[in-house]
This record gives sequence, structure tokens and C-alpha cells, in this order.
Amino acid sequence: MIQLHYYPSTASMVPHILLEELGVPYQRVLVDRALDAHKSPQYLRLNPNGLIPVLTQDAAPGEAGDSLVLYETAAIVLHLCDTHPQAEMAPPTGTSQRAHFYKWLMWLTNTLQTALIVYFYPERWVAQGNAAGGAEVKAAAHRRIVDLLAQLDDMLAGHGQAWFMGARYSALDPYVFTLCRWTRHFATGAARERAHLGPYLQRMLAREAVQRVLAGEQLQPPYV
Repeated sequence: MIQLHYYPSTASMVPHILLEELGVPYQRVLVDRALDAHKSPQYLRLNPNGLIPVLTQDAAPGEAGDSLVLYETAAIVLHLCDTHPQAEMAPPTGTSQRAHFYKWLMWLTNTLQTALIVYFYPERWVAQGNAAGGAEVKAAAHRRIVDLLAQLDDMLAGHGQAWFMGARYSALDPYVFTLCRWTRHFATGAARERAHLGPYLQRMLAREAVQRVLAGEQLQPPYV
């Protein structure tokens, strides 16, 4: 059985949506950040970085090898795509479309998500107590995020189709949706304000898998 170690509205929403789209059996395991459960010795044995999510899976009966413990959101996404190829959540390997899938997946995790983390936790990049420095870091991160959202909007504008890579839904869509919804409380520059991202996010919200995840994580409006 697959187990997804999650906390609501974090990066764990990406594999959470993907698992719902795949329709495979899995269990949610809450890692309560409010109680610092992600810093507990038990959780740190799964992910020594203390970050969420982690995906675990017991070895199948009669199958050689140990149980799987996997962290890093992009790695989990790729693993789920590779182990459920019939769902076609990623383009075929060896194609240019697959290469662009890799590119955007790495861009989402290493570029946009990183900028968002700087925005939400600016104090990590300045000396303790340097409130003015933290405010400058936060403002710079906001400007960076607005520019990056423009790239997502341009991607959608360029092909004019329903999903991020075009006509076919892929594992990138839960990632784009999750990171865009992190901007929902921005005073200016939220993803929903973009001409193409706004309607795209509404299409994502209409998907049954997304609705199940929002309900399962007990999230409340505004969703994007």
C-alpha cells in the first residue's frame, strides 16, 4: 500500500492530486507541522531534511527488495508516472515532449517553488532580528514570483489549450495548480489575476480529483 505523508496545502498536494487522478489505493498519513511532527525522530528517519511530503510503499508479497521511502516532490511525481504508465501522466520517454516535461518539472521545483519559499520565509536569509532585511528579501521574492508567473501564463497563451502542456492533462498540472494557489493571498500579482492562468486554475478546480483533495485536506476558500 502506498502511503503519502502530507500536511494540508503544502507541496504534498502535488502527489495527493496525482494519486487521486491515478485512482490507485493509498493512505494519507498526516504529519502535523503545527505540532512539529516533521521534526520528530520518527519522521526524520523517513526524511532527514524534515520536509513534506514523503511517499512510502511496502514491498509487494513475494517481491525482492526493501520497502520504498521516497522524498522530494518531483521525484515522487516521476516515480508515480513511471509506475503507472497506463495513465499517461507524462509523455512517452525519449520524445521531445518528455524532455520538455522534465524541464518544466525541474523549473517548478527548483525555480518557482524556491522563490515562493523565500517569499514565505524571508527570515531564513537574513540575520536573526533583521526585520528590515527580511522585508527587502520578501519584496524581491515577490517581484521574482510575478515574473515567473508570467512565464506560466505565456506557456498557456502559446498553445491556447486546456492544460499546461497542451490538450492532454499531465502530472505537471497538479504542480502548477499547487504553486499557483500559494499566491492566493498576494495583495497584487496573484496567479488568478493572469489572463490565461486564471481560467486554467478554474479548470483545475473543476476536476473531481482536485475537489476530493481539497475536501480530504479540509481546505476552505479561497482555493486559488
